[in-house]
Amino acid sequence: MKIGVPREIKVREYRVGMTPSGVRELIASGHQVLVEAAAGAGVGYEDAAYVDAGASIAASAAEVFGTADLIVKVKEPQPAECAMLRSGQTLFTYLHLAAAPEITRALMQSGATCIAYETVTDGRGGLPLLRPMSEIAGRMAPQVGAYHLQKAQGGCGVLLGGAAGVLPAKVAVLGGGIAGFHAADIAIGMRADVTILDISLERLAELDRFFGGRAKTAHASRANVLDAVNEAHLVIGAVLVPGASAPKLVRRSDLSALRRGAVLVDVAIDQGGCFETSRPTTHDDPAYTVDGIVHYCVANMPGAVARTSTEALTQTTVGYVTQIAELGVTEALRTNPHLADGLNIAEGRITHPGVAKAMAADLAA
Repeated sequence: MKIGVPREIKVREYRVGMTPSGVRELIASGHQVLVEAAAGAGVGYEDAAYVDAGASIAASAAEVFGTADLIVKVKEPQPAECAMLRSGQTLFTYLHLAAAPEITRALMQSGATCIAYETVTDGRGGLPLLRPMSEIAGRMAPQVGAYHLQKAQGGCGVLLGGAAGVLPAKVAVLGGGIAGFHAADIAIGMRADVTILDISLERLAELDRFFGGRAKTAHASRANVLDAVNEAHLVIGAVLVPGASAPKLVRRSDLSALRRGAVLVDVAIDQGGCFETSRPTTHDDPAYTVDGIVHYCVANMPGAVARTSTEALTQTTVGYVTQIAELGVTEALRTNPHLADGLNIAEGRITHPGVAKAMAADLAA
């Protein structure tokens, strides 16, 4: 199969869909790989490294999209990329369509088969292709939160770890999944006072045992969420409903009770965000203030640590790419129900129930 790896064009997106080592595996399996010129330059992979791995270098994205049977990317295709997709072609990337009606429409019109990393499942009920980026975004969240808590960045001027004789900052982590767990772990390492909230009592028990009293846990009832958020200096939103829009746990009317200069980091912004006042931002202009509360809502957080992210992503995706290339997309989806869970759009229609529910109103308009 002909596999294409275009250069990412989203603002400040330095990641690339496949490392040279991943390309080498695909070439060894007998497939052809076409990589757009300079696609890996942002993470230090020069074209020569891809050539050494056996890939061919394309002069443009149009050549990649026009030649490849399978397009492997990182982020959702931008409008110009959607226009290059065609019927009979497969797109394998993060899509996060619940918050992107225009992209959803464009992908439906393209006729391409679109498989989303974030809804591929495994035998344990996990999301193996979302996991590495959730881990990285979770680990980044306390870092960026601590930075924006600085007074010069609009925050309240509180150090996460406090100081001798000075209490540490309070951090509320909404969601105890992969991103929430790693956010709490790093925040604890920074000596913050951490509370994790989740709707699963079983998950809270696991977290309580793991952290051994280094973090507090609470059921994510409306009352408990408000109490934790109102006390917090930093709130990390890490709630995930696979394929669907994230629930809005902090409403606009709630902001008045928060500490002035508190920081909200919305890790769930790709799925619409879990704060009502969230809107996607970029690494060029990552934060804004609403009612005295700083919001950090960068939609591709792991792109800031592109080398680590690219390596973590490729090692999880290359097996699936190989399976699609060897069997063809139809047979791969038929024989692997977990990969089939990743199918979001096929033959011009939405196939994932979570995406369909999220898009119902927008597509009916």
